[in-house]
Amino acid sequence: MLASLLGVVFAWKTMKDFVEKNMGLLVSFSSGVFLVIVFSLGLEIFEHSAGNLLWPVIWVLSGMVGITLLFKILPGFHHHHDESHEHEHHSHIDARKIVLSDAVHNIGDGILLASSFAVSLQVGIAVAVSIFVHECVQTISQFFVLRGAGYSFFKALRINFFASSSVLIGSLGGFFLLEKFESLEIPLLAISAGAFLVVVVQDLIPESIRHSKNKNNYFHHIIFFLLGLTVMSVVKFLFGH
Repeated sequence: MLASLLGVVFAWKTMKDFVEKNMGLLVSFSSGVFLVIVFSLGLEIFEHSAGNLLWPVIWVLSGMVGITLLFKILPGFHHHHDESHEHEHHSHIDARKIVLSDAVHNIGDGILLASSFAVSLQVGIAVAVSIFVHECVQTISQFFVLRGAGYSFFKALRINFFASSSVLIGSLGGFFLLEKFESLEIPLLAISAGAFLVVVVQDLIPESIRHSKNKNNYFHHIIFFLLGLTVMSVVKFLFGH
């Protein structure tokens, strides 16, 4: 939860002007980051499936179908763009999808934390550091998406924080009911992987394409997308859990 605040505040303090002027490019950056997250979750899920691919695939598909149907059923959600975004084209990003996907993902991470500390203090600390670093990069990218969707700085920060607080559900539940909650870890991570994939394919990439058409700067968007892929891949390589 602290990572969700520190990462965003640091990014904002160090490059506020750049963020405000290049929101469309940063959505492309976020697309790359979340695509690596989907790939990493997929690998992690299949590694823990003990060769049984049926259920992991079912859970991933459940996440994809579930989040798509949920936001087809829910009424449209309209928000007011802050002044710094009034000149931009209207965003087609439904930020609720990425927030919900992140909340589900964080429950899985909370269970992972509890089970890791149950193994040993050293393993628990290593996993906690890994999740902290991942969360910093992920929530900064999520913040870019929320700002790109038109949310004010403080509202985007609050939403990020509350989404990250779902880690308490997994960690506290895992602490008191480890055996029951541990069985939920893989399904939750698989569902969040499917949901994140929908967000990337239906929201982030199309938004990047629309923005690149408006600005006629396809090359810059491709560079930022590849940069997002690279940054998250390096984090995954150095701190993968």
